[in-house]
Order: sequence, then structure tokens, then C-alpha cells
Amino acid sequence: MVWVLLAVVALGGGVASALQIRGALEREREYRRAPACAAVPAKASGCVWDQEFTVRSAAMNRGERGESPEAKLVLPSGKPWEVTFLRSEPVMSEMQPGEKVVGVIWHGQVVEVRDAEGRRQQTSDRPVGWPEDRLGGALACVSFGLAALVGGLWPLFARGDGRHATAAKMVRWHGVGLGATAILTLWAQASNDWPLWAIPAIWGPLALLLLASMTAFALGALRGDLDDDVPAPREPQPQTS
Repeated sequence: MVWVLLAVVALGGGVASALQIRGALEREREYRRAPACAAVPAKASGCVWDQEFTVRSAAMNRGERGESPEAKLVLPSGKPWEVTFLRSEPVMSEMQPGEKVVGVIWHGQVVEVRDAEGRRQQTSDRPVGWPEDRLGGALACVSFGLAALVGGLWPLFARGDGRHATAAKMVRWHGVGLGATAILTLWAQASNDWPLWAIPAIWGPLALLLLASMTAFALGALRGDLDDDVPAPREPQPQTS
């Protein structure tokens, strides 16, 4: 039943991620089309404004469970502004107190930070990259969830049959591989700044190979090819006088 519960949770998360893809795409397009603000925006606005900040503190929070890298920036007026990042590279890890950085403000949020050398890093409020994250999460959760659901329910309908139990196990663990492959594909896409379509283009063929492997192992288990070889008991040798 544990696998069935994991499958339900994963499928729920996968469906939720899939439903967010369109909204994330629209938000990213809106940001890329946003014009530069003519003056400092007095309230949250759809235009983009480059604002200079001074770094007050920066904490990478390595080893802190659930804590993201964060920095406290200060406006020329003295007003503090806290921002968080998904990772520490390439800008956040180099921030030093007193250093000047430029924050890109959009809809009242700092979505990107640039240092004096021109390096850029998006914050946790970034609009760019969310469609890829949602797509990768949907592929990982749905593929794992479906395999885990089949592999979890299968033994319940074939109780006491060792071969069916082994086949179900093959399905479940191949589902883990499908989900992990989707996560690794998302990581490769983000690291290399590939377009959105690269995720299904890379993950699709790998998923087909894993599905073929899962089918082969499941059929082999049903045929008994994966049964443990138990040596037959040796017959006693006749005594010779």
C-alpha cells in the first residue's frame, strides 16, 4: 500500500504541475515583452526598472535544511530589501557587504540581480524558467506515479503468486528510473540554458528505453526467468561393500 500512496501523491503533484505550465509560459512572455520604466515606479508595475542596491549581508545557508541562499539589499534611501535565490552561483556566492549590485524590479519584486562584472542571477521570484520546472516536474511525477500505481496494485490482484510479485517489483523500480531521468533531464536543461522543447526531446527516447526494459523484465519475471535458482537436493549415494 505504501507504493499506492506514493503513486497517488506523485500523480496529484504531476497534474498540478502540468496545469501550471500555461500560466508560467504566459508570465514569462509578459516579462520578456515588458518595456523599461520611464521613471522609478511608485507601485508594482509591469514595466522593468533597474535599481541600484548595496549589499548588507549574504548567507548561502549551506547545510541548512529548507533554507535558500538569501541576501539583504539596501536601497539608497536606506530601506532594506530581502531576496532569496534557488542556488548560490554565479552572483550570490560572490556578494560582499558594501558591494553595489543592480536589481531588476518587475511587479514589485526583484527578479534578477547583476553584479559589477555584469554577471546575472535570477532570484526565487523569477518569471523565467518556471515553465521548464513545471514541465520537468510533471513528467517526473506522472511517469513515476503511473508505474508505482500499476506496480503497487498488481500484487493485490495476484496474492501468493511470486512471479507476479517480482514482475510488479520490476515495474515499480523502473518507475523510479523514469522519474529520476526526468529530474536529471531538467537539471541538464537548466545548466545549459536549453529551450523548453529540449526536455521532452531528451527525456522521450530515454523513457522509451526504460519502458522497453520494464516490459522485458516484467515478462521475464512472469516466465520465471528471474526466479531464484535453488539447487536441487542431492540424492544419497548407494553404499558399496
